[in-house]
Amino acid sequence: MAVTIILPTELRRYAGGSSEVQVEALTAGEALNRLTATHTELRGHLYNGRNMLGRHVTIYLNDEDISHGDGANTTLKDGDALNIVPSAAGVDEEAEGEAMRDLPELTNEEIARYSRHLILPEVGMDGQRRLKAASVLMIGTGGLGAPLGMYLAAAGVGRLGIVDFDVVDESNLQRQIIHGTKDVGRPKIESARDRLHDINPHVRLDTYEARLTSENALQLFRDYDVIVDGTDNFPTRYLVNDACVLTGKPNVYGSILRFDGQASVFWARRGACYRCLHPEPPPPGLVPSCAEGGVLGVLPGIIGAIQANETIKIILGAELLLLNRLLLFDAWRMRFREFKVRKDPSCPVCGEHPTITELVDYQDSCQPQAQESARKPQMEEITAAELKRRLDGDPNLQIIDVREPHEYQIAHLQQSRLIPLSQVVKRMGEIDPNRETIVHCKMGGRSAKAIDALKLAGFTGRLINLRGGITAWSDEVDPTVPRY
Repeated sequence: MAVTIILPTELRRYAGGSSEVQVEALTAGEALNRLTATHTELRGHLYNGRNMLGRHVTIYLNDEDISHGDGANTTLKDGDALNIVPSAAGVDEEAEGEAMRDLPELTNEEIARYSRHLILPEVGMDGQRRLKAASVLMIGTGGLGAPLGMYLAAAGVGRLGIVDFDVVDESNLQRQIIHGTKDVGRPKIESARDRLHDINPHVRLDTYEARLTSENALQLFRDYDVIVDGTDNFPTRYLVNDACVLTGKPNVYGSILRFDGQASVFWARRGACYRCLHPEPPPPGLVPSCAEGGVLGVLPGIIGAIQANETIKIILGAELLLLNRLLLFDAWRMRFREFKVRKDPSCPVCGEHPTITELVDYQDSCQPQAQESARKPQMEEITAAELKRRLDGDPNLQIIDVREPHEYQIAHLQQSRLIPLSQVVKRMGEIDPNRETIVHCKMGGRSAKAIDALKLAGFTGRLINLRGGITAWSDEVDPTVPRY
């Protein structure tokens, strides 16, 4: 049977840049095996060490998750499409009657401000009063949180809580439109609070300048009607999901990477949670962060606006939510796709016999620090300052840059040779094993993976990882090297 396998943006580099791959196969497992036989580097991103499909990856046959059927043995028909979806992390009905009796009135000024809502029958005066009475907790004020917060404030949500502990960096301004140039160096929570107050001074803004942890999540979540996940890492994403399940709150989910976006509403009381889709996070370092992988600036605006839309619909009591549905958006191909998500009876947090009954803090598998701690203890490293001293004494030191060609154009060390991570094993013969070799990338994560791959492939020379990558070189040695 002729089958099309559709790859997300992040995996296309391992398939020669192709977004779709045609294979002949009778079952889903056979199709995936044919895919990875042709494009061998994909296998490590799809399968675990036991040669089984990783639990961080969901395979859809057309719009159905194959894990809810025959899995790898699912039979295929001519023209079927297999979609690879990696993990990239309302008002309580019982209280609704009580809440309706306590809805606040709108002032004349608010009626004028929200007039375009009020003339919509689906919103009207009662709906706008619901929005005024509602409370929403936003986790993060970055790429997703920026448009989300601005639209929720403009819509008249009565109380917005904001959790963030980061500061505004110049690299944020390409997509985090809630912050401006004058805000660089300020705590994001202060910058966001000022902007949201300017958009709508009628909204109550409660700020929490802290990292979301297992110690504070439950207490924070219990005080809000809706939780919106604007995080950029898997540990917090799983923490948000588990806390939402344990407190019975709806989790309005969004994620972005490169050109791909995802959105859904996970609400265990009414359907699936995030763990029903992805029971476990991917292995450390497998999925890059936005800092490593990049993101199209307008993408978080689109996904964040979808999250705001779903949040407003939950508050209004709308029926057609993104419940049990996963919306995927490919900004490069301008294509939306929708897949069904089913509640998993064996889910460890919302299933019939849950094993997760309290919160824990998960290892941060997305950040360079976590990748560093996950490295093998025998990996040799060198600091940027030490490398500078070495180069002053030995200008012929062998330096391999494992970033992508477009990154090399932004900034590179003059002595370096470009061999992208995806090609480093194939081009191992170009690296002289008799010379000491420094391997580097942007921040140190990919170069560590390259060293592991080279050693596994039998490279016998001495390999040293540049700690912090070219970013550390710019910070510690040569500020004229662009920082990106």
